[in-house]
Amino acid sequence: MTASAKGFHTAGGVGAVFEGVCILGGKRTPFGKFMGGLSTVSPTDLGIIASRAVLKETGVPASDVDQVVVANIGQASADAFFLPRHIGLYAGAPLETPAVLVQRICGSGIEVIGQAAEQIALGKAKLVLGCGTDTMSRFPLVSFGARQGFNLGKPEFLDMLWEALDDTAAVPMGATADNVAKKYSLTRAEVDVFAMRSQERYAAAMKRGFFNGEITPVAKGVIEQAGLKPRKVRINAANDIMQDEHPRQTSLEKLATLPCVFSKDGPSTAGNASGIVDGACSVLIASEDYAKAKGMKPIGKIRAVASVGVAPDIMGIGPVPAIEAVLKALNLTKNDIDCFEINEAFGAQCLGVARALGLDENKLNINGGAVAIGHPLGATGLRLVTTVLRSLKETGGKLGVASACIGGGQGIAMVVERI
Repeated sequence: MTASAKGFHTAGGVGAVFEGVCILGGKRTPFGKFMGGLSTVSPTDLGIIASRAVLKETGVPASDVDQVVVANIGQASADAFFLPRHIGLYAGAPLETPAVLVQRICGSGIEVIGQAAEQIALGKAKLVLGCGTDTMSRFPLVSFGARQGFNLGKPEFLDMLWEALDDTAAVPMGATADNVAKKYSLTRAEVDVFAMRSQERYAAAMKRGFFNGEITPVAKGVIEQAGLKPRKVRINAANDIMQDEHPRQTSLEKLATLPCVFSKDGPSTAGNASGIVDGACSVLIASEDYAKAKGMKPIGKIRAVASVGVAPDIMGIGPVPAIEAVLKALNLTKNDIDCFEINEAFGAQCLGVARALGLDENKLNINGGAVAIGHPLGATGLRLVTTVLRSLKETGGKLGVASACIGGGQGIAMVVERI
């Protein structure tokens, strides 16, 4: 089937409906806890590791990659300007293959896949390597005015990780989740129960080996590629990083003892919000014609994507209009969807979205979400799409939605179909 796309622009959102565009596979690194095992690894190297892994798993020759599309939010290494290009080159893509960086903050990973699909539909590529990567532990301390000098006794440095959590046009990210909780009358107890469920579902999925299929380990060593300088990978651990580091054993009693962080009444706490983590995820997006010609079986097809804007002070509600827009574009309803992967930026935010849409929560984040796994900004969207397709395979479902809220007041959603 020849790949094609039909764009739409309505009061409800903007996006595109696709035909003939598929996903061959997805692979991610473990997500390392803040200042944990991956905190010394540059986002470029994490992206290379994930990209090499998905190429190896699918058996796709890197020489076939026509374009490289990468998401990265925090410039966390000295060669950050070259990050997309270096990921492509060290993954083995041809020298002639161009690379580009996209940024839609928390929705960037889904944006990567959407833009890759558009390039294929336009005939500009048959195979695209998509990657999202962030080492949040390495977000820098910066001095924007250092080159101009300081007043006596007043050096100025900012923590870009902390600053990233504040929308200077509105309120801090956590406060937006508290606002959503207030809008939908969510109690602290309800939000803690949601957070606990995320941890429990993740633990159950881990126990049965669900995540083994999407995680590739990270080891110290040297990344080599012919014609390029070697890259040293140093991990902050004695042994290889084999699994996610952020999930924790907890209880509702322990969660209830944590103080509210962003407002007096909360309900957002460190225990019911997503974790600050380090990690990368890579996905191969192709035309169905390419997959057929190569004798490959895709894991799913991309049906549609939509993005929207919402009020910054309730940015967490962004998935609601985005999901509504993408379903409307396909003439579907929420009841047609078998699995939802909605980023748990904050427990209150994700639960508010579920309540606003009237979702069956037994279909939502069935293997746990970012409260357990963590939320490496640029990688999360690709992880959501990879996980929802794998969840559909496990459950026998057909259609899935991946969605995320976006700092500043946006939302993004994608519908995928298991093949």
